[in-house]
Amino acid sequence: MPDLDVVIVNYTAGEHLLRCVASVRAAAGATETIIRVIDNDSQDDSIDRLAEADPDVRIIRNLDNVGFGSAVNQGIAAGTAPWVLALNPDAEISSGDLATLLDFASGHDSAGAVGVLVRDPDGTIYPSARRVPTLAEAAGHALIGPFRRDNRWSRAYTMEGWDRTSAREVDWVSGSSMLLRRNALERTGGFDPGYFMYAEDADLCTRLRADGWEVWFTPAVTVVHDHGLSTRGSRRMIWEHSRSIQRYFSKHIATGWKRILLPVSWVVLWIRAVIVSRRMWRP
Repeated sequence: MPDLDVVIVNYTAGEHLLRCVASVRAAAGATETIIRVIDNDSQDDSIDRLAEADPDVRIIRNLDNVGFGSAVNQGIAAGTAPWVLALNPDAEISSGDLATLLDFASGHDSAGAVGVLVRDPDGTIYPSARRVPTLAEAAGHALIGPFRRDNRWSRAYTMEGWDRTSAREVDWVSGSSMLLRRNALERTGGFDPGYFMYAEDADLCTRLRADGWEVWFTPAVTVVHDHGLSTRGSRRMIWEHSRSIQRYFSKHIATGWKRILLPVSWVVLWIRAVIVSRRMWRP
């Protein structure tokens, strides 16, 4: 049995996909690793180039774009390793190694998911580990965030006061580079296929924590992530983001009397989507 299954969902990632896989190979060392790439009907030749460059990669080709979570589930189901690393194709492991990451996770018996330090291409730390926001923080982040990212609601939600130089337990970590315990997935279930993209990572971490598992962050491994490579400039993805946030809110936040807030939350998310879409396409 391999030590680790690495699952990469590809959609038209170009050269990034090859660099991502190469970075995994370099970080694997003696860790027995199987890499599976799930291709969501890419519109470029990235998957063919990868097959030629690295014949040991196991490739699953989908005839349609089934979304991120559903594709990761395919990769998880195809493997047997006790740990699964979900990694975006536009992410590269830049420091640390997989053995160190597995040692950290194995040393925390209740860890169901572990996130790593994520940096933007310019070196800026990306807040990949976050808290589940309160209603006020969620509303403030949704409406003010597109104009001022340094607003107090967004800062609280992204845990901006934390320098991320130490490991700690958190509410959720980014699916762009998320280590998952297979036993926890078997008990809790994988990604919810109802999310096409966005918020599926927060949803999974929330369900893991509800089942008694912990979610951890460690800076022992660093990933450089070129965020949104496959979705950049897409109006559809703006609306998918709003739809996913509404699904998360409906599943995990709007319980009991809070169900009456569902129409209000959708109006807020609709306004945000309109604002972001118009700012993106401003002449």
